Amino acid sequence: MTSQETPPLITDSHCHLDFPDFEGETAAIIARAQAAGVHRMVTICTRQRGLDAVRVIAEAHDPVFFAFGIHPMSVVEEPPITVEELLAVAAHPKCVGIGETGLDYHYTADSAARQQASLRIHIEAARQTGLPLIIHARAADEDMARILTEEYRQGAYACVMHCFSSGARLAKAALDLGFYLSMSGIAAFPKSQELRDIFAAAPVDRVLLETDAPYLAPPPHRGKRNEPAYTAHTAKVGAGLYGLSIEDFAARTEANFERLFTKAAARRAA
Repeated sequence: MTSQETPPLITDSHCHLDFPDFEGETAAIIARAQAAGVHRMVTICTRQRGLDAVRVIAEAHDPVFFAFGIHPMSVVEEPPITVEELLAVAAHPKCVGIGETGLDYHYTADSAARQQASLRIHIEAARQTGLPLIIHARAADEDMARILTEEYRQGAYACVMHCFSSGARLAKAALDLGFYLSMSGIAAFPKSQELRDIFAAAPVDRVLLETDAPYLAPPPHRGKRNEPAYTAHTAKVGAGLYGLSIEDFAARTEANFERLFTKAAARRAA
């Protein structure tokens, strides 16, 4: 393969390799990702009972890191998490983030108070570890902006708005705090022009790439199972938004990932 045919290196900063959709295929999925230039993945644990499976995947595959948290839609079903429990998991050499956590009022508004309490616990763990907070936000823009800002005033922490698809006001609030916006396949959907405009207005040095696989496959795979290799399709859309070559945009997002996910960057350097 010539240098022109070699895809630029990119990172899928958020996927779920432990989900049943991928059962028995992990090695093949990682191989396809690497062939597409996706040389690194962060698989996200969303429930305490899923931790062992996620950790085993990360330990078995060098390109895979993991993050741990309780998804806001699961806070009622899961035992309350403590800061100490999050810190214990974060000590693992391949645990590089706290979450995903956040607020989801679309399906689970009835648990809003518990979601907010859980979010604040995760923020404190991110603050103490220095690992980035990974935020899920849906139909909760006002409360999300308020809590993130309130907590930041109590002590700085790093954060990425995972699979960002909220409004411009939440984007501004996050960017004003120095946080990052993560671009998923949603940004490539034909009807997502408003979202593309939000990303285009954001500084390119605050943008990450992700799949949220197995969900939200970008065209030309929309409606099918998503996988980390498809990060490359979203990267092309992002490059177009900023008027950059795919190589330049990939390099920018790689630098952004390593600036935020410092533990993953340090392991790669070592």
